[in-house]
Amino acid sequence: MRTHVVDHPLVAHKLTTLRDKRTDSPTFRRLADELVTLLAYEATRDVRTEQVDIATPVTETTGVRLSSPKPLVVPILRAGLGMLEGMVRLLPTAEVGFLGMIRDEETLQASTYATRMPDDLSGRQVYVLDPMLATGGTLVAAIKELISRGADDVTALCLLAAPEGVEVMERELAGTPVTVVTASVDERLNDLGYIVPGLGDAGDRMYGTAG
Repeated sequence: MRTHVVDHPLVAHKLTTLRDKRTDSPTFRRLADELVTLLAYEATRDVRTEQVDIATPVTETTGVRLSSPKPLVVPILRAGLGMLEGMVRLLPTAEVGFLGMIRDEETLQASTYATRMPDDLSGRQVYVLDPMLATGGTLVAAIKELISRGADDVTALCLLAAPEGVEVMERELAGTPVTVVTASVDERLNDLGYIVPGLGDAGDRMYGTAG
């Protein structure tokens, strides 16, 4: 597994405001959206392309376009939904799947409650969206589900990651072609499984605590 921390002043600036507990939900959603687009730029550096002949107003030339099958973007519900628009803004031709997962707050284990994806992901590049790579359980379960459907090139986009979560993914997904792209690998997890210094619960900060 490869972990890529995006080192850019704009990424650091937006992340600082996301961390601030005074940032309200509308501002949080907007900044998360902007940050995802910056992360997506790095995450798609190796997106598959093919050559295509075109005619410009001046002459004929050769360029590139995204190759088939189209990339698949999979937000993990619910917080991953807040990252979707920022991702498809950069990849408007991508298809979108959904994966509903919930973490038991006592055992910290993730379980799947809903899926909406193609049964066969062979040959497709898949981009998984989950704001927080904390314990790693949710992303590991999600990526194993994708691999079971034939995915052989998976990139996870996370606003933040904890070293413990990265370690779990490296151990549980050893030998699989997985890349994690994140704005920061923070210090640690606390006793409740939250990233420190982190930014709190991403889903609650995006959408509130209703329900």
